[in-house]
Amino acid sequence: MLNLLYLPALILFFVFIFYPFVKGIQISFTNWNGYNQEYKWVGLRNYARLFHDPDIAKIIKNTIIYGVGSTIFQNIIGLLYALYLNMNFRTRGIVRTIIYLPVIISSLIMGYIWYFFFQYQGGAINDILLLFQDKPTNLLGDPNINVWIITFVNTYQYLGIAMVLFLAGLQTIPKDYYEAATIDGAGAFSRFIHVTWPLLAPAFTVSMVMNLIGGLKLFDVITALTNSGPGYASASMSTLMYLLYFGREDAGYAATIGIVMFIMISLVSMISLIFLRRREVSA
Repeated sequence: MLNLLYLPALILFFVFIFYPFVKGIQISFTNWNGYNQEYKWVGLRNYARLFHDPDIAKIIKNTIIYGVGSTIFQNIIGLLYALYLNMNFRTRGIVRTIIYLPVIISSLIMGYIWYFFFQYQGGAINDILLLFQDKPTNLLGDPNINVWIITFVNTYQYLGIAMVLFLAGLQTIPKDYYEAATIDGAGAFSRFIHVTWPLLAPAFTVSMVMNLIGGLKLFDVITALTNSGPGYASASMSTLMYLLYFGREDAGYAATIGIVMFIMISLVSMISLIFLRRREVSA
C-alpha cells in the first residue's frame, strides 16, 4: 500500500521530466524546426556545429559568470546579513522580511523593475549620470557592463535564500561554544573562524549548490533586461536555446544546447557538492 503512494509522483516525473528529457535527446539528433511534422536524422551534426559556433564560447563564459558570480556575491552578502540579523534587536524580523521579499517576486517582473533603472532613455541611473555628463550611458547595450548588471540583479533577488540558510545554520550553533571560546580569550574574529565558519559548513554547501544551479540556468532576468543583446553579447545557454527555437525555428540545435547545458550544470553541481561535503568532514 505504501508503495502505491509513490505512484502519482512517479507518473508526474515520467510525464513532465523524464519523457521530455529523452525526447530532447532524440530531437538533438535531427534537423526539426519545432513545428513541422517532418524532420530528418542528422546524427552528430548538431553537436559538431556546437563546437564550431563562433558565439558559443562567449555564451558559455556568460553562463559561468551568471552562475559563479551570482553564487559568490549571494553567499558573501547573505552571510553578512545573517550574521547581522542573528543579533538581538527590535526590528530584525522586519529587516529579514524586507531582504527576503525579492525572492517571492517573479524573476521576469524583477528584471522589468530593474530595467527602468538601467534603461538608456529615462532610466533612473542615467538621470543621475546626466547631472555630471552630457549624454546618457547605454548600460544595457554595453557588452562589458550588461553581463555584470544581470549578475547584480540576480544576486539582489536571491541573496535572501542564502541569508535564510545561513541564519538557520547560525541558530543551531550552541551558545556554549561561543562562551567557551570567549573564556579561552578568543576575539570576535577568532570565534567566527574557529566556531561559526566550521559549523556553518552544511548550510554553506546547500546555499552554494542551490545558487550555483540557479545562476547557471538563468533566463528570466536576461530576457527582461537585454533579451540576450546586443546580438548574443549577454546571452546564457538558456536564452540561446529559447532564441534558437522560437527565433530561428532551429529546434534540433536548440535541443543540443539544452542537453549540453544539462551535462554542464550536472557536472559542476556534482563536483561542487563532493568538494563541499569533504569540506564539511574536514571542518
